[in-house]
Amino acid sequence: MAATASSSRFTFAFVKPIAATAAFLISPPKPRKISRGGALKSVRSVEAAENTRPKSDSGVDMQRLVDFLYEDLPHLFDDRGIDRTAYDERVEFSDPITKHDGINGYLFNIFMLKKLFGPDFQLHWVKQTGPYEITTRWTMVMRFALLPWRPEVVFTGTSVMGVNPVTNKFCSHVDYWDSIDNNDYFSLEGLMDLIKQLRYYKTPELEMPEYRILKRTANYEIRKYEPFMVAEASSDKLSGSKGFNSVAGYIFGKNSTNEKIPMTAPVFTHSDSLKVSIQIVLPSGKDSNDFPVPEEEGISLRRVEGGVAAASRFSGMADEDAVADRERRLRRGVVEDGLRPREGCLLARYNDPGRTSNLVMRNEVVIWLEDFSLDGLSK
Repeated sequence: MAATASSSRFTFAFVKPIAATAAFLISPPKPRKISRGGALKSVRSVEAAENTRPKSDSGVDMQRLVDFLYEDLPHLFDDRGIDRTAYDERVEFSDPITKHDGINGYLFNIFMLKKLFGPDFQLHWVKQTGPYEITTRWTMVMRFALLPWRPEVVFTGTSVMGVNPVTNKFCSHVDYWDSIDNNDYFSLEGLMDLIKQLRYYKTPELEMPEYRILKRTANYEIRKYEPFMVAEASSDKLSGSKGFNSVAGYIFGKNSTNEKIPMTAPVFTHSDSLKVSIQIVLPSGKDSNDFPVPEEEGISLRRVEGGVAAASRFSGMADEDAVADRERRLRRGVVEDGLRPREGCLLARYNDPGRTSNLVMRNEVVIWLEDFSLDGLSK
């Protein structure tokens, strides 16, 4: 009975913040219906009225508004904030799980996101896509502060922003997420996409290769990796550990200066048609000449040039069958999405399998991509 009560308390503690957040998201103050098919319905109605006006009265400097968004949107969640004077008082906002009517609701939504998630907003591009329409592409990486493990929540997508040609201000803002098909408000698919990102993966607090998430789909992320250094040795198979003790020995002091090099994550295994190697990422800020020489033959230091890659996360033991299945699914997914995967792949392992439960292990299959560009990329 005591165990049952404890379990119930844990379940309630887990569900309560999610339920509270969902209640806020699906019950915003005083919403007004926005038609997705006419996402810029208010713009079109204004356009129709504008057709009765002299042409000189309806001129809108759209390039000025594009330039304005490039400068203003990066301040969406910082202390400065966006310039509210650029928006109509009755601006309409919607995304798959949130809808607000009016500038106050719009700003309230931004405030709540800042408090609950502390978003890192990355603006990729801004383009005019219609006579009175501007589209932006962005990434938003957040931490859900109401859960003790502060899970990472990522959304990428586009925002279609309508311009009122009478006021020269933004009168609508509709978000479309890359990770779901049904972007209409209210989207249960969108809510489930949020909830599934709240699960716990054990990620060590160690330095990792730097990357930015360019796009997140339902099944994988597209990341832009910065260059990084690795110490590597030959291995036998993608899921194997042969060679790990050698490269671990190097960072623990078996090198020309007996230097102990800080541990990083993840441990990579790289496999292609030529070889299999196991790799430990070296601390950033140095090149190969700054690190001591390995004592053991067969260990080499190499710079990985980085680039764009697709990554798929999974938990459990990363045995050969599981990894091969994940690689096949990821490769098929990126090809179906019109992308060009390179030969071979990386297995990224973040945890010590002897000390980590299968349920919370973080593993990833990573495949480098050819010629990827966000220019013109849309849902």
